[in-house]
Amino acid sequence: MALELPRPILQGRKALVVGVANDSSIAYGCAQAFRELDAELAITYLNEKARPHVEPLAQALGAPIFMPLDVSVPGQLEAVFDEIGRTWGRLDILVHSIAFAPKEDLQGGLLDCSADGFSKAMDVSCHSFVRMAKLAAPLMRDGGTMFAMSYYGANKVVPNYNVMGPVKAALEACCRYLAFELGARNIRVHAISPGPLKTRAASGLKDFDRLLNDAAQRAPLGELVDIMDVGYTCAFLATPYARRLSGSTLYVDGGVNIVG
Repeated sequence: MALELPRPILQGRKALVVGVANDSSIAYGCAQAFRELDAELAITYLNEKARPHVEPLAQALGAPIFMPLDVSVPGQLEAVFDEIGRTWGRLDILVHSIAFAPKEDLQGGLLDCSADGFSKAMDVSCHSFVRMAKLAAPLMRDGGTMFAMSYYGANKVVPNYNVMGPVKAALEACCRYLAFELGARNIRVHAISPGPLKTRAASGLKDFDRLLNDAAQRAPLGELVDIMDVGYTCAFLATPYARRLSGSTLYVDGGVNIVG
């Protein structure tokens, strides 16, 4: 059956983007791509220190909802979804693009990762997506699309990725299980696995520049991806053109993942 699609294709859709830290953030690329297709945006910032870096971006994108969100602070997550419910009454797209591990646990090997550090990394980087999904689902009355950002190190060992490898593996598994549980509500869930990008979060990884250079050399397409490559992929997946896609991990890496 042919699809009758509006132009711009995401016109009227409401998107919550969590994880914009600056104009190099993957989340910002997603927000830009959604806005290009005329979706309305809700954007969050981590704390008052981050606000000056994020607020001008939210204003440029015309986001009517702009709120603080630290998922480790009780009540902040619920406050964001309460505001979405009051302002929009619905939600169509959710982007979870946040991750954290204490520096000493991230830069040490997995054997040396503390229980507290592992728990913190899992809570912020993985379980917070489950909590967001639970709050978002009732607002996705006509279906919707949810995204979480992963990395190749979830499935293969990447030197110096350390504790984030098991954490991202858990996140990808959560995406599959959420896709299964939410499918009956016409809610699709995707794990997106970008290639290495120069983001603030990635700067905490040891020898990250070496990882970037290796990815560029190994990519069949011969170059690194950027935040807009990730954003356009998510924008496509949020449209009816991708209406039967759900539960997979999609690599946006120029083909690096296929090279042994």
